Amino acid sequence: MKHVFDYLDYRDLLKDAYEDGRVGDSSLSYRTLAARLGTDGSYLFRVLRKEHHLPARCTPNALEFLGLSGRGAEYFQLLLACGRTRGKRQKQEILLKASALRDVERRRIGEKELEFFRDWWVAGVRCSLEVTEGRAQPKELADRFQPPIPAEEIRKALDLLLELGLVKKAPSDRLLLTETHLTSGGDERVKALRAFQAQVLDLAKESLTRFPPGLRDVSTLTLAVDEDAFTDIRALLKECRRQIQKRVETASRPDRVLELSMAIFPIILPPSEQV
Repeated sequence: MKHVFDYLDYRDLLKDAYEDGRVGDSSLSYRTLAARLGTDGSYLFRVLRKEHHLPARCTPNALEFLGLSGRGAEYFQLLLACGRTRGKRQKQEILLKASALRDVERRRIGEKELEFFRDWWVAGVRCSLEVTEGRAQPKELADRFQPPIPAEEIRKALDLLLELGLVKKAPSDRLLLTETHLTSGGDERVKALRAFQAQVLDLAKESLTRFPPGLRDVSTLTLAVDEDAFTDIRALLKECRRQIQKRVETASRPDRVLELSMAIFPIILPPSEQV
């Protein structure tokens, strides 16, 4: 089944969840699902056919059935409100709020594309094309990197990006990004990503002496927490990254490339989790 944020009508989500549920539970029917949601089977049937809308009283049960919480639950409730709203302007306002909750689109890195993580500056070269408006001059880019990168390495990075299809040539010979955000998966990809992250964290350490405070922001906290607080902090960091990515998408005239590193790790573990 698709992710909740892939839906624009909550009834499509409910229908897909019902059909997926039927695969693992043959006893699931319109009647049994309706009972779980707090309505009757015939009415639910009309809801899934998009003839009616789910009553507001059923919302908590629907969220439980779908396993939604946090941002996903909020998104579902906005779709529900949009469905019930008749005014065109009000619908647009609700959909705009819902859109702000959606994840940025990502492209999954393939096996061949693992080379993207080989050297930290490859990602930087890719982002720099937004700053130079697609002008791909190795010497020009090399002169701007901090720390300095040889022009030959910049040239290799540009060739790699073209080979992998992560940038493409425009009719004007300028280079355009084909995808904005990338993600990875699988053991080998995770290893490659960890090596890349280690390089970036080294850059973060070096930035303390390389740049004045006005050009960087480095802060640390040492915290004593329990498991629930640790889980919440990780969720907050994930949401922070998402909001930053959303904000970056609205940057109309980029003039710099930044590396953002977020790291939270233990220095003392509970006895049951010692490694």
